Amino acid sequence: MKILGIETSCDECAAAIVEDGRTILSNVIATQIPFHAEYNGVVPEIASRKHTEWIYNIVNEAFVQAHLSVSDIDGVAATANPGLLGSLLVGLTFAKTFAWARRIPFIACNHILAHLYAAQLCNNHLCNDNLKYPFLGLLVSGGHTIICRALDFDNIEILGTTIDDAAGEAFDKVSKHFQMGYPGGKYIDGLAKSGDSDVFSFPLPNLHKGGHRCDVSYSGLKTAVINQTEQFRKKGTPGIIPLPDLAASFQKTAVEILLRALFNAVEDSGIKTVVAGGGVAANSYLRERLAEKKELNCIFPPPELCGDNGAMVAGIGFKYLERGEQSPLCVTASARVKGFKRKYP
Repeated sequence: MKILGIETSCDECAAAIVEDGRTILSNVIATQIPFHAEYNGVVPEIASRKHTEWIYNIVNEAFVQAHLSVSDIDGVAATANPGLLGSLLVGLTFAKTFAWARRIPFIACNHILAHLYAAQLCNNHLCNDNLKYPFLGLLVSGGHTIICRALDFDNIEILGTTIDDAAGEAFDKVSKHFQMGYPGGKYIDGLAKSGDSDVFSFPLPNLHKGGHRCDVSYSGLKTAVINQTEQFRKKGTPGIIPLPDLAASFQKTAVEILLRALFNAVEDSGIKTVVAGGGVAANSYLRERLAEKKELNCIFPPPELCGDNGAMVAGIGFKYLERGEQSPLCVTASARVKGFKRKYP
């Protein structure tokens, strides 16, 4: 069964064709970074306009790469939530129209669940064939930070999430303030490779009130890095802020915040398999730290499947169709999903 997947939740316009929920036949991703870089963040109006301009050609290229025609497609899946509402509507409307015109099934997908599914795709003949439920999910994208127990492809129990900023947001905001580059995660990761992570010792949040062992907070770290840098300097010349050292010190603390919550989830659940997903899952320091934990089975998608892509949408869409489910064409987009953030205490 060949599924067309369409992803337009933020600033990547993406389409892919995946066979039987596993094998990627094509995966086309058009990034809007050049259009948003001057603003150091995504401008929703620009994002939705570019999706409208690009979506037809991106889908067409997916067919060209897969050497298929529209008649070869058995179903269409598209991201319906969460994300930027205007962007979501472009891909969702295109997918529904395609499904209606071809009289084939349509599936509306959750963007976060699709990220978690990405590690199960076959990419350049690399597959995680032995991945079994339950496992712990580590979902770290631009707008969400979630630690969950995955019981099935569409059934997760959230163990921890952010009480304020997500990890990706913190990377972007720190990078924007110090003009390191956009997107922040990529540039901070690159700068950190030549930096000393011990120059600054930034604090970890103290979520000491009950029920937050697996939650994270990045607002305090962001404030410390932007407004209180000298207070946390351990070595070096006052007044001079070496960006590689700052990037390395920030990244180290940001990842440790995430890992502290994750390791609490491992301890509480007894589950030793961790599956990562989302753009921040491409971070090299996060991967290195988890590779050190030999007692854990840590599974990452390849970097090209960590960011937003159509293959993960097509893959999870197949699982719904395999189960005999499809979405009504009246379904619409929603910007948020309940439960993906928590209040403190």
